[in-house]
Amino acid sequence: MKPSIKLSKKIMTQLGKTNAAFELIEEGDKILVGLSGGKDSLTLIHALKEQQRRAPFDFEFIAVTVSYGMNENFDALIAHCKEHDIRHEIYDTNIYSVAGDKIRKNSSFCSFFSRMRRGSLYSAAEKYGCNKLALGHHLDDAVESYFMNMIYNGQMRSLAPKYRAGNGLVVIRPLIQMRERQLAAAAIDNNMPTIGDEMCPSMRFDIKMPHARESMKKMLAKMEEQFPNIFVTINAAFQNISDETFFDKERFDI
Repeated sequence: MKPSIKLSKKIMTQLGKTNAAFELIEEGDKILVGLSGGKDSLTLIHALKEQQRRAPFDFEFIAVTVSYGMNENFDALIAHCKEHDIRHEIYDTNIYSVAGDKIRKNSSFCSFFSRMRRGSLYSAAEKYGCNKLALGHHLDDAVESYFMNMIYNGQMRSLAPKYRAGNGLVVIRPLIQMRERQLAAAAIDNNMPTIGDEMCPSMRFDIKMPHARESMKKMLAKMEEQFPNIFVTINAAFQNISDETFFDKERFDI
């Protein structure tokens, strides 16, 4: 029998703190977890499994993997969830065939697949009677998104720990205050069957690869070399916003 998944005390402590701060998971919740098979979502399902054991309240969760309809092989992921007694469903879609008509040659694809996948998870949550959707975004994602929005879109925007979607579903990000390297280490240390770019439908299209997020990663890596605590301070800044100091007259404190 394969050894049980062991997550670090730091991960579980931070999960508890984030949950308490933003009231992400509550009594009686039925949560759908978007399980792509990457290191983040795999660590998330095991963190929630451990949280079920520790928390002074009851909640359920179901891991759901969106199939793009391109004959993906999820056997290892299915076996992993079964082995660790985690309910897991494959949600079939035709996203891949739709993309062939919608995406132009040499166009960007990330936002398209992200929207389609998110819509599928919303539909899956309704199908399985879930009131919340949990995503595996981490602090690196939030900080990268902040700088991408500021530099490319002229907007100060990041990833909220919790928000309500247009259809009423509450979306939560339990890992949002953790570093990507923590989650990567957890996946490696536990030999999780991670899925990489080979399952990305974009790899089958003749389109340009995204560069904005990779540029942000490189920029932030250089900044972290110079300012080792930058992610700690940005995490604090996201919770300490003086919006009256910016160039929006509707927010002036006068």
